[in-house]
Amino acid sequence: MATNSIKLLASDTHYALAELVSKRLGTPLTNVAIKRDSNKEVSFSIGESIRDEDIFIIMQIGSGIVNDKVIELLIMINACKTASARRITAILPNFPYARQDRKDKSRAPITAKLMADMLTTAGCDHVVTMDLHASQIQGFFDIPVDNLYAEPSVVKYIRETVNIDEAIIISPDAGGAKRAAGLADRLDLNFALIHKERARANEVSRMVLVGDVTDKVCIIVDDMADTCGTLAKAAEVLLDNGAKKVIAIVTHGILSGNAIKNINNSNLDRVVCTNTVPFEEKLPQCPRLDTIDISGVLAESIRRLHNGESISYLFRNATL
Repeated sequence: MATNSIKLLASDTHYALAELVSKRLGTPLTNVAIKRDSNKEVSFSIGESIRDEDIFIIMQIGSGIVNDKVIELLIMINACKTASARRITAILPNFPYARQDRKDKSRAPITAKLMADMLTTAGCDHVVTMDLHASQIQGFFDIPVDNLYAEPSVVKYIRETVNIDEAIIISPDAGGAKRAAGLADRLDLNFALIHKERARANEVSRMVLVGDVTDKVCIIVDDMADTCGTLAKAAEVLLDNGAKKVIAIVTHGILSGNAIKNINNSNLDRVVCTNTVPFEEKLPQCPRLDTIDISGVLAESIRRLHNGESISYLFRNATL
């Protein structure tokens, strides 16, 4: 057992997830002061001693404020390092810039690698994230990275809210086929695949269904939903092919741009997102949105990391 204690830190904006984790652990959030100057510079201070303590910084990074949040996180990590914390762990449920994980065209940056370098340089000792867009991002770091999975929580949600006998798992693209097949195996269901052709980034021109969805409740699973244009078009294709209704379940509900309008105007029965990304203010605008709470997974991972226990149990099992 560890002899030092857990200290939970969070920003003063979008800290709902941190409060849920704090409540589950029975550990209050550490008192911090964040000041934003008129020129948008951030100053940060910690209101109590954290010398030789085990620090966990929980940072929800959503759409529109990504860069501000990244800088805030780096400042918080560095403040903890200079305050002589024993270990600093960044809890990043949605890893920023995860989609920029490779050089897909000439003279393009690999920004996910840059993120890894900045976190390490700031003083981070450990990173915990969830459903990385590309698992190889873990290799960008020289420090330990634990990639948790939303799948156990998604399995629990489906079993509690959907008639399994009528369900089928759908992958919205070829890249997500492995994820969909794994979930289908866990639930003992069939799965189908939608092949999409893009005219340009974030714009899908044509979709083709591979599989039979007649009279089925289709569950589209993906790692993130940005503008939700793909999900809306996928729902249309599935219903045209005889589906009874369509539900979308995504880990990271970025919901940027016209996402809410696209959902409200679509044939989707509901869109279910985990709370890795803050979208509470969008719930009143869209009655079709639903949430899967993953604070239990994060809280248990923090407890296990602090006590030096394995967290592989969480890869296959949902917390209460």
